[in-house]
Amino acid sequence: MLELILRIFFSLLVVFGLMWGLARLARRPLGSRGGTATLSVVARQQLSRSASVAVVRVNDRALVLGVTDGQVNLLTETDLAEVMEPAPAPGAVRERVDLPAKHVIEHGRLAGSALSPATWRQTLDFLKDRTARR
Repeated sequence: MLELILRIFFSLLVVFGLMWGLARLARRPLGSRGGTATLSVVARQQLSRSASVAVVRVNDRALVLGVTDGQVNLLTETDLAEVMEPAPAPGAVRERVDLPAKHVIEHGRLAGSALSPATWRQTLDFLKDRTARR
């Protein structure tokens, strides 16, 4: 009976020791696992509570990723030099581009929001298609 208890205790000790070692290994940052860090987050912009856009450096490339709670999508891939260019000074003069009024309404600040007239127009068109008799 004592031999059985010692075997169980020793087995549990080995299992817990392995779990502790793997947990310590998993907690280390990605770049510190030997060699140089080839992956790092350059910038991240929160869009909503559960969605953001991240720029990730992988070797000499920059990946722009759309990140949500459920998935990660590759939006585009670009050279790292384009992303790392310094931002213009706050007092710098920007070139102004005048857009047609229709473009401002459909593609302006309200585009895609519930306040956008284009969103309501698309919703009504969708509902008309769904409720029309054929």
